Amino acid sequence: MDLIVVMKSTAADEDVRRVVDRVAQLGLTPHLSKGEYRTIVGAIGDRSPEAQEQFEQLAGVDHVLVITQPYKLASREFHEADTVFEVGGVKVGGPYVNIIAGPCAVEGREVLLDVGRCVKEAGATILRGGAFKPRSSPYAFQGLGREGLELLREAGRALEMPTITEVLDPRDVEMVAEYADILQIGARNMHNYNLLIEAGRTNKPVLIKRGWAASINELLLAAEYVLSKGNHRVMLCERGIRTFADETRFTLDVSAVPVIHERSHLPIFVDPSHAAGKRDLVPPLALAGIAAGAAGAIIEVHSSPGRALCDGPQAVMPDRFRSLMGQIRQISETIGRRLQTPA
Repeated sequence: MDLIVVMKSTAADEDVRRVVDRVAQLGLTPHLSKGEYRTIVGAIGDRSPEAQEQFEQLAGVDHVLVITQPYKLASREFHEADTVFEVGGVKVGGPYVNIIAGPCAVEGREVLLDVGRCVKEAGATILRGGAFKPRSSPYAFQGLGREGLELLREAGRALEMPTITEVLDPRDVEMVAEYADILQIGARNMHNYNLLIEAGRTNKPVLIKRGWAASINELLLAAEYVLSKGNHRVMLCERGIRTFADETRFTLDVSAVPVIHERSHLPIFVDPSHAAGKRDLVPPLALAGIAAGAAGAIIEVHSSPGRALCDGPQAVMPDRFRSLMGQIRQISETIGRRLQTPA
């Protein structure tokens, strides 16, 4: 069994260090979580029932709990409060709502900067753009690779926006982390454990998209791989699952948002663009996700969708994106959330 050692509010730093040291002495992996009102120490990997009693006898310990979920560090049991972190001056998680927007793929400097300016002016805080594109067909546009990463970094600096892009291969993690502010693990790679491990070893935030046939537990276990390597800036994303319905590309599981909120402290975004596959459906699905409590939405925007090299039919036009941002602001305020906007 894995344990959570809950410290007393009066526990000294020395008491916490003693518990952490004891966890290590037992051959377990310690994970420290300091909240506003309490400090807890996770003891991951325990198979000895006697360990619980040993921890309870240490100074400063209030009580010891058994973690019941298969995911440990991602669970509310380990970290009760919502995770909130900062990237490039943008606060993510908790009461904050952020919109990630931009073209599906980095096609060139002019398009990226043009769309980037539009989404920033409308209120988006994070710029997206794929340098590597996993496509169903080997003959489809696969992205510009390193050139795309260079252009994305250039645009992010020019617009003063943190950037996010997908990484496909464990061997590319170091390179992508050099250029992008946030690493995205796509739906196809949610079960690529070597990739998750390498992403967890970086100091960059990681966004993990739910696979289209994956359960919520499997998504949280994917996050556990990243968390277990010491990277605690993890975001989740509901991007649609396969069902019997064929009216849309996938079915956006809006219920996943409150379910994940109940089970985990990690922020959960929605991706209405990939779920719908049709631009007219993107705004209502985005609004539904925000209303359900999502930490934000990932929305594809393009100034000339008919000429886009990737997923043009789901890209929202800049004018529609601007009006959508106004609606997102209204819903966020109605449910007591705070829409983050560029400084």
